[in-house]
Amino acid sequence: MVDLGNTLRGLRLAKGYTQQQVADLVGVTKGGISAYETGMRQPSYEVLLKLAGLYKVSTDFLLGNRDPKSDFSLEGLSGEQAETVLKIIRDIKAANELI
Repeated sequence: MVDLGNTLRGLRLAKGYTQQQVADLVGVTKGGISAYETGMRQPSYEVLLKLAGLYKVSTDFLLGNRDPKSDFSLEGLSGEQAETVLKIIRDIKAANELI
């Protein structure tokens, strides 16, 4: 089951954005972002593309379609868990840049 809301929330928190900041960047209301994250509404194709661009992920990733060669997915994780995983990845990438 695709959990777009948790994925969006996890990505937002991992980037350190507020719902208002994301709303401003993709051209929707803060309430719209909240509704996407809680599963009350689904973003339009246009907004989905903007969110993918903002978070530098594919729309396939947002929709839960994984590369079969990869076991990485935020599906099934809470927003807090997804945030933790993404922070670890960012920290490892930053450490690799120092090498």
